[in-house]
Amino acid sequence: MKPENYTQTSVFLLLGFFEEPELQPIFFGLFLSMYLVTLFGNLLIILTIISDSHLHTPMYFFLSILSFVDICFTSTTIPNMLVNMQKQSKVITYTICITQMFFIMHFVVLDGLLLTAMAYDRFVAICHPLHYKVIMSPWLCVLLVLVSWMTSVLQSLLHTLMVLRLSFCTHLEISHFFCELNEVVHLACSDTFLNDLVKYFTAALLGGGSLAGILYSYYKIISSICGISTAQGKYKAFSTCASHLSVVSLFYGTGLGVYLSSATAHNSHSSATASVMYTVVTPMLNPFIYSLRNKDIKRTLKDSLGKKLRKSQLSCC
Repeated sequence: MKPENYTQTSVFLLLGFFEEPELQPIFFGLFLSMYLVTLFGNLLIILTIISDSHLHTPMYFFLSILSFVDICFTSTTIPNMLVNMQKQSKVITYTICITQMFFIMHFVVLDGLLLTAMAYDRFVAICHPLHYKVIMSPWLCVLLVLVSWMTSVLQSLLHTLMVLRLSFCTHLEISHFFCELNEVVHLACSDTFLNDLVKYFTAALLGGGSLAGILYSYYKIISSICGISTAQGKYKAFSTCASHLSVVSLFYGTGLGVYLSSATAHNSHSSATASVMYTVVTPMLNPFIYSLRNKDIKRTLKDSLGKKLRKSQLSCC
């Protein structure tokens, strides 16, 4: 390949939703609203769990960590996009792009690993209820989170270092509104075989392994629920898993949709729209799923609102 096809990379262009300038104010308002809903929704879940001692259990500990990760996840992409919309600029610097790519990979993998830990927690609670407190001890919960965090950091660091060794061409347009690993790698002029090999291997190991762990946990859970004699007992056991199962379906469903659309879509708008479901909509919906389908969360929120209303009435009087 000729030397003039290479460039000393300093910036990338994020096409995202910049193809229709007349719709920029609408997109700006929409994404700002979704970001604020995600931020306050997940923050409300965290504060609710912290404030109520009845929610200081492994299940809600993992949920609070998941909510924190979702806040961080959306904060790596949306603020930068909103700033670019305000500036009417598609440019993202090489350094910021690589940094953003690292954190996106980190939080995506961490999300999957936390959902696996939550599935294991439900498995122990339903299949081994008498030993639940012994097995799911506080130190084990913290250890699961730390292992998940370190695993996601190491895989993100591996991919990032491998991207840094690549040489890039003069065509530096990314069809998403953020720096996605696959998009960045395929802009390179140098050989990306090793990058692709590592990408598929880690996806199969971490993504496939997490999903396999969740499926196995639910296979054992369903088998245990089927052994319960009463319909009320079956409903009570399944209701403790309903919220988590909904979030798992949303997370893996939208994630699979993004990569399928990336493989088949031939325009940036379709690819960016698919990525919105994965990076924006899913973290935004998680608090609603857990608050609307979880009796403990709803009870705590009602109690908190009730106390505030009573205090406001007393202060008025």
